[in-house]
Amino acid sequence: MVAALASWLDARWHGGRWLVRIEDVDGPRCPAGTDRLILQQLAALGLQADEPVQWQSQRSVLYEAALQRLMARGLAYPCACTRAELAAAHGPRARHGELVYPGTCRPEKPGPAGMRTPSGRPARAWRLRLPDDAQVQWQDRRLGTQQQDVARQVGDFVLRRADGLWAYQLAVVVDDFEQGISDVVRGEDLADNTPRQILLQRALGVPTPRYLHLPLVLAPDGSKLSKQNGAQAIGEPLNELRAAGRTLGLPELPAHTVADWLARAVPAWGDTIRAFPRSDPHANHPERPAV
Repeated sequence: MVAALASWLDARWHGGRWLVRIEDVDGPRCPAGTDRLILQQLAALGLQADEPVQWQSQRSVLYEAALQRLMARGLAYPCACTRAELAAAHGPRARHGELVYPGTCRPEKPGPAGMRTPSGRPARAWRLRLPDDAQVQWQDRRLGTQQQDVARQVGDFVLRRADGLWAYQLAVVVDDFEQGISDVVRGEDLADNTPRQILLQRALGVPTPRYLHLPLVLAPDGSKLSKQNGAQAIGEPLNELRAAGRTLGLPELPAHTVADWLARAVPAWGDTIRAFPRSDPHANHPERPAV
């Protein structure tokens, strides 16, 4: 809800369009009806999309075309490694730590990929072949200058999983381009995904949006609040908007209705973002701003 509100306010403040995308490529983890519940809750909060809602589960043709382009240029290759093999090669790691890919199936030289790995084993997944210089520096609108050595900290990452499902990284990069997204506004826990997406944008030859990563809503123990640790369903809309506004650093706004609160929140958001670091204006698309 915090991410939805902030992105809506950001679009309104910049005179842009606010788009809603249901990211349901991981079908087995998406309970039936969850998408309808999300859209109903957004509507109750006064947050209406400016264009028809998109479902990633209906966009596989676009993801397949992007993968084929990368394969033809030698930028994607098949991987036969199982999760158990990768875990064994990696050794002990911290809980939720990144499982760095050791390059087991990476071809010695880039080139159009077949369906088998150099060892002759059939493909299970497909990975992006990182460039020689995979150290990415980027500017976050709130966090400032960020940097990650993707080769050392992540390795060649998955584009299509062994179960045939599309990886989050590929899906969002393709969708952001196809939908003309100029600004991505999301939680701070996704900031370390950004360098991977930038490398994939470069490989596909598409623009890089601006990024704004928001403070997380935390549980009493300091962990990210989620349904796993007691997050409650959305309650009375006006009270929930006020709570989300406090997380975003907005002042208390006198209002009796959702519409009145949102109208007052837009200029307040403008005051908040003036304190953010300046980002590269060339990364934006001012002729068609969308969040």
